[in-house]
Amino acid sequence: MNPETTKLSFKQNAVCLVIPTYNNGKTVADVVRNALEYCEDIIVVNDGSTDDPFEETHECASLQNNITVINHPVNKGKGKALITGFQAAMERGFRYAVTMDADGQHYASDLPAFAEALAKHSDTLIVGSRQFGLPNMPQKSSFANKFSNFWFTVQTGKRLLDTQTGFRLYPLNKMGRMKLLSSRYEAELALLVRSAWRGINILPIPINVYYPPKEERVSHFRPGMDFFRISVLNTFFTFAAILYGYPVMLYHHIKNKLKTEN
Repeated sequence: MNPETTKLSFKQNAVCLVIPTYNNGKTVADVVRNALEYCEDIIVVNDGSTDDPFEETHECASLQNNITVINHPVNKGKGKALITGFQAAMERGFRYAVTMDADGQHYASDLPAFAEALAKHSDTLIVGSRQFGLPNMPQKSSFANKFSNFWFTVQTGKRLLDTQTGFRLYPLNKMGRMKLLSSRYEAELALLVRSAWRGINILPIPINVYYPPKEERVSHFRPGMDFFRISVLNTFFTFAAILYGYPVMLYHHIKNKLKTEN
């Protein structure tokens, strides 16, 4: 799809973009500007930025009238920023939300791939899948992803090559007002697990990623604390999968099978 066709497809399918940002003042406006070539409806959630919040939010809002900027007075975490964006999207009548990071790692030119996948697989959670081993890719990203992939398979019985990417298309109507146990970094993994338990199809598609030189990166990942939080969450989800997740997935499987047969 070219940019205009992608724009039309997103409009017809009620798709918006949700871009959470925290101290990405140097990149977020360019991310929004590039995304506007493919989608007219964008929600930017400024999660209590402290670098230059005025520039970070007002420059985005000035790019086009139908850009919505929501400001958290203090930093609440990426998970909370995503939920804020999803709620705003549903209130505005959108059925789907594509999430992109505000640090410039994701290419807006990959948005047509999401539109094409959605055209063939409605009501599906479409997950961007990165290629690992690229130049400048932090080693901790590869390790964290393998760690996350393993526990996702344990908790859902499904396999994904990239459970940590932030470039995704969420089916908001299927997810409903999904509540999260964490509002921080690990919330995106929780969204995948909860969606799988709810019987939502998950489809990976290849995406490109830009990793800037180490001195130019803006990272909010705290190795010690965040790995601890992820470990606690995974422990909970593993027990919850046995008591709740797998029985619910079986229920949805039987329900869908009966629906297909009828």
